[in-house]
Amino acid sequence: MLNGTMIALVKDERKPGAVLKEVPIPTCGPHDVLVRVKTSSICGTDVHIYKWDEWASKTVVTPNVFGHEFAGIVEAIGDEVTNVKIGDYVSGEGHVVCGQCKPCRTGNAHVCKNTKSFGITIPGCFAEYAIVRASNVIHNDPNLPLEIACLQDPLGNAVQTVLSGDIVGKSVAVVGVGPIGLMAIAVAKACGSGTIFAVDINPYRLAMAKTMGADVVINSREQSLVDVIMEETDGEGVEVVLEMSGHPDAIRDSLKAASQAARVSLLGIPTKEVPFDLAQDIIFKGLHIHGITGRRMYDTWYQLKGLLERGRIDLSPLVTHHFTLDQYEEAFALMASGNCGKIVFWHDRTSS
Repeated sequence: MLNGTMIALVKDERKPGAVLKEVPIPTCGPHDVLVRVKTSSICGTDVHIYKWDEWASKTVVTPNVFGHEFAGIVEAIGDEVTNVKIGDYVSGEGHVVCGQCKPCRTGNAHVCKNTKSFGITIPGCFAEYAIVRASNVIHNDPNLPLEIACLQDPLGNAVQTVLSGDIVGKSVAVVGVGPIGLMAIAVAKACGSGTIFAVDINPYRLAMAKTMGADVVINSREQSLVDVIMEETDGEGVEVVLEMSGHPDAIRDSLKAASQAARVSLLGIPTKEVPFDLAQDIIFKGLHIHGITGRRMYDTWYQLKGLLERGRIDLSPLVTHHFTLDQYEEAFALMASGNCGKIVFWHDRTSS
């Protein structure tokens, strides 16, 4: 096992910001592995933590190394680990579940009530080293680039959202085209969807949506997403809604733009309660509402690996900026601006 200290980005206090500091290298338990982190990427969740909004204040443990999207090389393994060896090229599932509750034992571990979240309630990956439970390790194809390997966690969110129901030949609205929404466009297209509508208020992201395969882009600050979708679908509405924004107005409009008997999969997390017309917009339309959290363990991982490793989707256009961990302030400011795709930290480089 390694001793000594490492540099890590720590949410040290319960207020906006973070601090880059020296902390002890974590020690493997018997069922853990120690990963030397090579790349990590910023998630929208990390922005919530950095800005310290209401969700973060209710959820995040401090002090804590945050970050949960990573790729790296195994440096050490616990005494009882048999499925991972030193030198393996890995990423990891960020939900650490109990394995004993009813959801865990019935194929629904992704909604385990006893979940510990890597980089949120337990230490994460914005550091030189990270501890990962061996059962959560995902082995990477040796040919998978490091800057793509660290994107698999959010890709899993997109894959579960897109594939939570039938998609082949169906019209799809992706509402909120942040990085996961952009991934969802690529996944829907690869899986045989019909027309794909991309909805956002950010021109930069809407241009990226076109690159990822969207057929129609809608700036909902300038146009009514309901009006455009109804016009484009001859008044029928869209058959699949993938709500990625969590914005109350976008959620309400998404329900109105959905066709009769449509599937609405909700991934975006509102920061407050969202009032809507339950009778008119859901019940009488016969909508199928799916709440999406994380990745199905581990069905989604096998699906996303098949898409990535067989070249069905190309995520390289999504990686728009590269930073080192000591440039975190610039990186988080850019991420908060929305004028970027995915931001990747390279842990073995310096900014000098």
